[in-house]
Amino acid sequence: MVTRVSTVAFEGIEARAVDVQVQITPGSVVFMIVGLPDKAVAESRERVRSALIASGLALPAKRITVNLAPADLPKEGSHYDLPIALGVMAAIGAIPGDALNGFTVLGELALDGSITAVAGALPAAMAAYEREHGLICPEACGSEAAWAGSDIEILAPRSLIQLANHFKGTQVMARPEPALMPTSGNLPDLRDIKGQESAKRTLEIAAAGSHNLLMNGPPGAGKSMLAQRLPSILPPLSPRELLEVSMVQSVAGLLADGALSDRRPFRAPHHSASMAALVGGGLNARPGEASLAHHGVLFLDELPEFQPQVLDSLRQPLEAGEILIARANHRVTYPARFQLVAAMNPCRCGQAAEPGYVCRRQPNERCIAQYQARLSGPLLDRIDLAIDVPAVTAADLILPPPVEGSAEVAARVARARERQAKRYAALNLNGVTTNAACPPALLEEIAQPDPEGLSLIRDAAQTMRLSARGFHRVLKVGRTLADLDGEDRVRRIHVAEALSYRAHADRRPAAT
Repeated sequence: MVTRVSTVAFEGIEARAVDVQVQITPGSVVFMIVGLPDKAVAESRERVRSALIASGLALPAKRITVNLAPADLPKEGSHYDLPIALGVMAAIGAIPGDALNGFTVLGELALDGSITAVAGALPAAMAAYEREHGLICPEACGSEAAWAGSDIEILAPRSLIQLANHFKGTQVMARPEPALMPTSGNLPDLRDIKGQESAKRTLEIAAAGSHNLLMNGPPGAGKSMLAQRLPSILPPLSPRELLEVSMVQSVAGLLADGALSDRRPFRAPHHSASMAALVGGGLNARPGEASLAHHGVLFLDELPEFQPQVLDSLRQPLEAGEILIARANHRVTYPARFQLVAAMNPCRCGQAAEPGYVCRRQPNERCIAQYQARLSGPLLDRIDLAIDVPAVTAADLILPPPVEGSAEVAARVARARERQAKRYAALNLNGVTTNAACPPALLEEIAQPDPEGLSLIRDAAQTMRLSARGFHRVLKVGRTLADLDGEDRVRRIHVAEALSYRAHADRRPAAT
């Protein structure tokens, strides 16, 4: 007789159904797991054996065969421990044979029989809900799985004994409740920054439309401080965005105690990050920083210090909003609709753009050109806003803190985003909530400038030699500026300001 238990295998954030088949037959004493298991799955034999012994059960002196079907799908991770153990328990009569019908099971076992947390409980719960299954998961993941729906049955035991008692009717487990991560302190406030009023204005525009931003300035000008305060003016995640972000974080194992957070992600990898670390990949095709920044901010400080190939790997995600990782035996897709914020010095010495400074290595213009040549033109073409951040003077530093802080800016950003969300909802564009994500085909409808603005952008496109992508991004920024002003039509003043941010990106000196 074969005992069956349902579980899942993860391909990106998708949870594919896996059937755990357990058969106990007379013959040589052996515990065999087949079905393309990786090392972690193969080692589950010892964890299952020890957990069952600690729970007062002993494996029969027979041949135990566990098949993970479909057999051609690679199985990775430790979450197969619990379904294998429950399949063995059902096969030897330790729990009722039909107790596991209609449940999807995942969890890792400790040697003492306790059930420990695993990654991917939320995608597993979503997949179980679609199949009209309940879910059995570790207690530490119960709050996370409860977000899949209020009508899905969820059992979150601490140990095998507690779960067995529940099935026998001697102990009843309460359904876990969804949990939100408590707010841990206040975010850095824009009021901390003295001076840099034009940079703060640009940061507000970037936040309002989710536009990509590049800040160029000498060391100590406040570029990193500005970027770190961007989350304080961004609106919280919507319910749909919260679920999408949490699915990625769940697969990556980043949800602490199963609690979700409505704060937008802010990821700031070091410039030594590899391509796999930034866009995802590795042995098990894990999500990278770009996917972990989904619906949030990816901050790249010291942008030219990243490897050029690593930076260019972001070009496709910046356009498509997703990352496809292809392997010989499977393909994994992760969402990656992030807002890119980057900071850089004008040159390696950092001071070549300062008045009166003379570079010791070579002429200033050549120093600047060689350093900035590490950035490819196609990547810079995907930057909506490029600004120069000058050094802060002593006169600025001795001034009192500014009156306006993050709260006031966040209120304006929220109003602008609300206008955008209503606009795209009326156009039935699912998943599009900001101007940066607007399809180019709709720009003529929603961002058509007035006659004066149209004439200006036509002349500027020829003078600045804007690409089609650059032309569309100017219109998107102009639309955001109009939303901040509460206007329905993009006017000439909005187009002019949007073009000024584009002009900074086009002032790169040529290397000689």
